[in-house]
Amino acid sequence: MTDQRDAGQPDPRQQPFVVDTELLSEDQISGLVDEYCTRYHGLNESENPLGERNRVLAAVRRGELVVWFDPVENTAGLGAPA
Repeated sequence: MTDQRDAGQPDPRQQPFVVDTELLSEDQISGLVDEYCTRYHGLNESENPLGERNRVLAAVRRGELVVWFDPVENTAGLGAPA
């Protein structure tokens, strides 16, 4: 039996996807928010990168930021919705 898939098409199982925040614990969301704040605000020499924490968490709650999971890298992070 041969694989009939087009070699030029990416495997959908290897594509990042959005995770519903209802499936995550508050600790998991909190960790993602902290990581987002330190990654994006910590690089611009902000004295308090976690000062944006409440704004970022509110953006997650409103759906302005979503949780992306990358199955190839086995990582998750916040980003803009597709």
